[in-house]
Amino acid sequence: MSAERRHPTERYCPRFGQLAVKMGFVTPEQLKQALSEQVDDNLGERPHRILGTIFFEHGWMTPKQIEEVLNVMFDQLKKEEGL
Repeated sequence: MSAERRHPTERYCPRFGQLAVKMGFVTPEQLKQALSEQVDDNLGERPHRILGTIFFEHGWMTPKQIEEVLNVMFDQLKKEEGL
């Protein structure tokens, strides 16, 4: 099946947390903690926080590092979509 005809969920989109670990900005344990905090926020009906925000609030990532991860994500999506 061609890329244009596949459902968007069938395409691989690297997750922010996975890339942050791969790039060495956070540890797998920090990612697990941040994901747990997201779930706790959601179940506690508190505002949803994205991982970059949680990483920054803990001092685990700088704004520049967050931007680097986002740039890699967007570059990979552009390549996948042939842009």
